[in-house]
Amino acid sequence: MSVAKILEISSTSTKSFEDAINQAISRACKTLHGVKSAWIKEQRVTIENNKVASYQVNVLVTFIMDD
Repeated sequence: MSVAKILEISSTSTKSFEDAINQAISRACKTLHGVKSAWIKEQRVTIENNKVASYQVNVLVTFIMDD
């Protein structure tokens, strides 16, 4: 039997939501062992001069805890 933990992380990109998601997952996998899934909980943008300036995502990352 395995036990999992869920951690919420936030990532920002000036390129796209996809880039912000990829950065979040990449960073989580460098820090955590046994990453199994991720759920995009929230997406938002910041606006500057009537244009999208950055994309932010909040991601719930599920990973298996070590014995």
